[in-house]
Amino acid sequence: MSKLTIGRDQVAVETGVSLSTTQRLRQLLFYVLLAAASLMMLIPFFWMISTSLKTDEYVLSIPLQFIPRPLTFNSYLALAETFPMLRMFWNSLVVAVLTTAGQLIVSAMAAYAFARIEFRGRNILFLLYLATLMIPSQVTIIPLFILMRYLGWINTYPGLILPGIFTAFGTFLLRQFFLTLPHELEEAAFIDGASRWTIFWRIIMPLSRPALATLGVFAFMGSWNAFLWPLFIVRNEQLMTLPVGLATLHGRWLTQWNLVMAGAVITIIPMLIVYLFAQRYFVQGIVTTGLKG
Repeated sequence: MSKLTIGRDQVAVETGVSLSTTQRLRQLLFYVLLAAASLMMLIPFFWMISTSLKTDEYVLSIPLQFIPRPLTFNSYLALAETFPMLRMFWNSLVVAVLTTAGQLIVSAMAAYAFARIEFRGRNILFLLYLATLMIPSQVTIIPLFILMRYLGWINTYPGLILPGIFTAFGTFLLRQFFLTLPHELEEAAFIDGASRWTIFWRIIMPLSRPALATLGVFAFMGSWNAFLWPLFIVRNEQLMTLPVGLATLHGRWLTQWNLVMAGAVITIIPMLIVYLFAQRYFVQGIVTTGLKG
């Protein structure tokens, strides 16, 4: 009997060691695949930075050089001298920040109405509003341009900013998050005499920081990278945004790729800063808005 027990224990120990080794091998393979996928995604960024630091004769040289030799910042200097980079950077920043702020406020108010206020036809109206996501932006760009012309907003900041404030995606995203918040918070606030406006600003909005941070990143990236609408609405170089301005660097017969890549590097920096900033508040929002039952 004792021999049988010892045999079972030995088999169990060997099986445990075997399972542990198998799990470690699987984790190692998983991390190797993740590292390979990350490297594949980072290669274009490395190549962009490398090209921006090369001279003209080495941009398309064979064999390819990932490490520029010689390394030079002349592309950035030439871009600053021949291109109104600071003005276009400022235009993009103003448009992206104001569009993001407006989109957060408008989407949050619409989402609160659809999620927390009972009224007849609410779900049908929300479905109709959501159905606008299926309409490509290219279909509405001509009617929107005609409307901007009637309002006199061609070559103006309002023409660049206001159309991007209203979005069904932002309303949908925040509505789904608002639905997860407990109604007891609102009921307690109503008992204390709080109005809808007070509840929205002092209870719903602070609890929705994770969703607001997520939407803020999407809105900023979408507005910062927008090309088609700014191309339509702006003809004045003093109001051009970075994507439209960088497109002018492409010549008909010749393109200076080191200048284009230098502009692309400068364009990416604000998005990285916004992402890191939003990521910090995203984690903080999850930690500080936990509800204990």
